[in-house]
Amino acid sequence: MGIRKRNKAVAEFNMSSLTDIIFLLLIFFMLTSGLVAPNALNLKLPGSSKSKVVTPSRIDDVRIAGDGRYFLNGKRISFPELESMLSRKAQFSRDKLSITISPETGTPVEYVVTIMDMAMRLQINGILATEQPVD
Repeated sequence: MGIRKRNKAVAEFNMSSLTDIIFLLLIFFMLTSGLVAPNALNLKLPGSSKSKVVTPSRIDDVRIAGDGRYFLNGKRISFPELESMLSRKAQFSRDKLSITISPETGTPVEYVVTIMDMAMRLQINGILATEQPVD
C-alpha cells in the first residue's frame, strides 16, 4: 500500500497586504495633492457693493485685433511702445492706473494674456471687456 502525499496548491490569496499598500498610496496622494499649487491666473470676479466707487474720468482702452495688433485709445501701437507708455502713466499717476482690455472676436488667448501679464507687472488694474470689432 503506497502512501500518497497530498500536494494541493492553496487557491487563497491574502488581501491584507494589498489593502495596506492601497491605503498608504491613498494617504500619500491625499497629502501631496494639497501641496500642489494650481498653475492658473488669479482673476478677480466682479461683485456687488453698496458703496459708491469713484472711477477716474478716463480709463485707457487697449484693444487687441485677431492678428495680434494692439490699439491704445484707438491708435495702433506696438507692444514695446504700449508697455513703455503705460509704465510712464502708472509711475506718474496718483491713483492706481486702470485699463480696459478689449479683444476682437476670435483673438487668440495668448495676446490677451500678454496684456494681462504686462498689467500685472506694472501693477495696473486690468478690466477684461467684451469683444469689440477693431477698425
